[in-house]
Amino acid sequence: MGDGAMGCALMEQTALKWVEAGRRAGENAWLSFGSLVLHVVLDRLFPVERGAGVGRALAAGGTVLEWIVRRGCGFRLGNLGFDGGRDTFGAEGTREFALLELDTFSGEALGSDDKSITLEGDLARGGSTGGLGGEDFVLEQVREAAIEEVDFHPEYIAAITRFVDLDAIRASGYRFLIDDMYGAGRGVIAGIFTRAGVPFVEIRSEINPAFPGINPEPILPNIAETQVAVVREKCDAGLIADGDADRIGAVDEHGNVVDAHKILSVLAKWLLERKKWPGDLTRAFNTTKMVDRIAAKYGRKLHEHGIGFKYVVELMLAQEILIGGEESGGVGISRHLPERDGLLNALLLANVMADEKKTLGQLVAALQEEFGEHQYGRVDMHIDDGLKQSAIARAGAVQAGAEMAGMKVLRVETMDGIKFFLENPDCAGKPHAAETWLLLRASGTEPLLRVYCESCSTESVTRVLQAAKVFVLQGRAV
Repeated sequence: MGDGAMGCALMEQTALKWVEAGRRAGENAWLSFGSLVLHVVLDRLFPVERGAGVGRALAAGGTVLEWIVRRGCGFRLGNLGFDGGRDTFGAEGTREFALLELDTFSGEALGSDDKSITLEGDLARGGSTGGLGGEDFVLEQVREAAIEEVDFHPEYIAAITRFVDLDAIRASGYRFLIDDMYGAGRGVIAGIFTRAGVPFVEIRSEINPAFPGINPEPILPNIAETQVAVVREKCDAGLIADGDADRIGAVDEHGNVVDAHKILSVLAKWLLERKKWPGDLTRAFNTTKMVDRIAAKYGRKLHEHGIGFKYVVELMLAQEILIGGEESGGVGISRHLPERDGLLNALLLANVMADEKKTLGQLVAALQEEFGEHQYGRVDMHIDDGLKQSAIARAGAVQAGAEMAGMKVLRVETMDGIKFFLENPDCAGKPHAAETWLLLRASGTEPLLRVYCESCSTESVTRVLQAAKVFVLQGRAV
């Protein structure tokens, strides 16, 4: 996002305006922090001894904040003297990034059609945070009020542990590696497992807002250390939460990455077969079609939607949805909340292993045997805007019956990007072979084209993605 000092300055300005807007409306404001940088920012802005009219969720960030907002804390914020009339301001700060999340107490994340603010645009305008009203105000007036710090972890932990059988996890004898990625979820699962007597090893659990050497996203290459540690520590699975703990990643006992598609599929099958809870299933346009096969087996409706978890939230708020997920590791279970929760999903994976008496690798192998081998890959192509637009225009002209990536196009779908279903000779004769599809999706905000593929083998995925890259780069000669 830019220079770290600029990001922190913007965080300070935005937090102040957020509180001031609430003061003028006669409402209370909540600020939540999940990192050391933001903690320091709030201490400077709203010192406890002076007060600020602000409820600060102590060490609560990411998923904990989501639970507070979307479930009303269970015990109601009103019991703490905060009426919840002002929307919640959440932030996650690092040395290089300042991430802001605005949520409403109705349980919906604010999207582009609402009153959320885009700090990238603010930076481009020289650091102005006029998105929250733009009016001048007196800092001293904002600071003159009572302040209270509250730790919501106990209520949050109680909320997620009611969904899992910790006795069964302990009795399984499985040993887990927990990777906190220096994020807001640090210590939560470790604390739960310690109290329950579940053996584990925890890595990257210290507070380090620099996220040394990684981007706190639970995918390669950021989880290479996790792969090594799982094997070294002789663990049966590695459970990973991203920086704000709402997305999940995993590694099996052999150090193989278990992608978000397999995690969603494992959880969906277990919920349908073991829990038998009602509700439909959802998945994003770029997410595995194995979920479709699981839904069909258990007689459930499958909703396909655009890319972004906001679509899952909309469906969960509108109708009965059991589980929904996306390619980037976000999985939501509506009985918990209409949002992602990486910590709950990590606990549930451990519970599935205990119930099925299988390691994570064995669970994935069983899925592939029953529903067919599904492999997935993604390439992010950082290209100039002209080449990006050329690729999308040329792809849009390809129709069924033509050729793409050296294969016959069976059909084309355009829900969110351009998606080609291909006749793949590599998959012929394979039992329950996955459909081969290729998706090209251009970023609307940066010179980036994402290319996704699912097929019946890793080799096939690699070939299709390579052919797609060649197709995209051919635009340079046009």
